[in-house]
Amino acid sequence: MAYMTIKKERAIADFEEKRSEFIGNIKRVSTEVEARAFIDEIKSQHKQATHNVYAYIIGENMGIQRYTDDGEPQGTAGIPALEVLKKNGVTDCCVVVTRYFGGILLGTGGLTRAYGKGVSVALKEAGIVEKVKGITIKIELEYDNLGKIQYVCAQNNWHIENTEYTDKVSIYILCEEIVEEHIIREITEATSGKATICKVNDGIYFKEGYRLYDNI
Repeated sequence: MAYMTIKKERAIADFEEKRSEFIGNIKRVSTEVEARAFIDEIKSQHKQATHNVYAYIIGENMGIQRYTDDGEPQGTAGIPALEVLKKNGVTDCCVVVTRYFGGILLGTGGLTRAYGKGVSVALKEAGIVEKVKGITIKIELEYDNLGKIQYVCAQNNWHIENTEYTDKVSIYILCEEIVEEHIIREITEATSGKATICKVNDGIYFKEGYRLYDNI
């Protein structure tokens, strides 16, 4: 299981198109309740705006997709906004593109491009990150095997999150679930089967490079 979402919890970007001001606000959300609250927040901030167009996608399989044109000609605002999210493969996020009309009509093509751009610039500002199923593996071993395990982890880009020193050494590795068997196999071989290995936690984590994070 892996999917993409926005890196920053929320972001904002704006631009001007033929004297109309467009403001793209984007936020990471996990439920429709959160999405609606964000939409209401932006609408409250921009009560005087001509339009507040929104689109959101929720679920690792992108199962929930909603949008609105908010008074713009049908198909010129909400759908283009949603399509940019889909094209970038992001989910669990909501975007609101606010427009302050500048007196010059953009036409249907101009509106479609402008609302798509509103989402694109917001996405660029927020960044995109992968989320994956991860686990924390605890490795308990004798001190004389510590150097070997540190070397194996470095060679495989497995990040050691924490190390505890008591009568033995306990190493904690946060990694993708798909590499669990590989880690167990490598650690067992490096210690000649003398390490105690167990899974102590699992969850959904952000992934950047070779590392997993609870939050970023």
